[in-house]
Amino acid sequence: MKIAFVVNDIATEQPYYTTTRLAFAAARRNHEVWTLGVGDFAQDPDSTLVGHACRPADKQYRSLKSFGKDLLSREQERARIRVDDLDVLVLRNDPSEDAVDRPWAQNSGVLFGQLAAARGVIVVNDPGHLADAIDKTYFQHFPEEVRPATLISRDPSDVKAFVDDHGGRAVLKPLQGSGGQGVFVVGGRGQQNVNQIIESISRDGYVVAQEYLKGAEDGDVRIFVMNGAPLVVEGKYAAFRRRNETGDPRSNMHAGGKARPVKMTETLLALVEMVRPKLVHDGMFLVGLDVVGEKLMEVNVFSPGGLGSAAGLHELDFASPVIEALERKVELRRWYGASLSNVALATL
Repeated sequence: MKIAFVVNDIATEQPYYTTTRLAFAAARRNHEVWTLGVGDFAQDPDSTLVGHACRPADKQYRSLKSFGKDLLSREQERARIRVDDLDVLVLRNDPSEDAVDRPWAQNSGVLFGQLAAARGVIVVNDPGHLADAIDKTYFQHFPEEVRPATLISRDPSDVKAFVDDHGGRAVLKPLQGSGGQGVFVVGGRGQQNVNQIIESISRDGYVVAQEYLKGAEDGDVRIFVMNGAPLVVEGKYAAFRRRNETGDPRSNMHAGGKARPVKMTETLLALVEMVRPKLVHDGMFLVGLDVVGEKLMEVNVFSPGGLGSAAGLHELDFASPVIEALERKVELRRWYGASLSNVALATL
């Protein structure tokens, strides 16, 4: 299998990232593995889709660290590959990370992913529906039962009224963003200046205001969902609780959150089941669900991270089953050809 992973920029990747773990798992299964950034695509005059990509040396790696070092080395030479010849293209870039400094790159992965899918390459997650998920309005398409009360507005009076209606406490964040960037909890201890927070967020776009959920002090739960179902290995779920013990209300790993074991309750499993139809319909192959209490706080369809945290807690390999699922899709494409669309194949 020829497989390529798309990231924001190879120079900013790290060996412990989930993308590198997936690439390592693919290499260990003797697949031809490539990595490229969203700025490394090109389309030739004859319409051939190409990429300036890196691949690790052709050798057996004993550790993720050595593999990642080779794969992501800045001295690594780029090869010009035909994207058209790939079996699978895995889109793992986060558009929100490019919003400020590289706005041209925000949609690049999705757009070139769409071109690749049109040429018969299996592209996950499905780039057609990823285009609908560039900002947090995608979240509003999931059942109301699983979502916290939410307001999206740039009007300060709307936002302040929402905060007042929810007991003076709420979570404010930008419509675009990830990793806990620009997230504020207003109300409670250390009352912040709501006007300044609203002004700061709305300067770059819309403000998302959400009710502050009971249990938020305990952090959130990250659940990996593959092909519309929880990712499970040997009866253990690829899931963990993220808790920030520094006092920061954000539990994201980038904001200092730490992974802790979590029990998958009937409530959590029921929540996954409620969002499953939408994820399957949209061809969302690998997704990270973030849950607080009994409510879904976020659906990460671009670059859900933390697979290594889940692996460390359970001492299990959660990356290989992801690659096995992609191998199955390649087999299905060989059997059915173009009669199975990319969006259907993505979650089969």
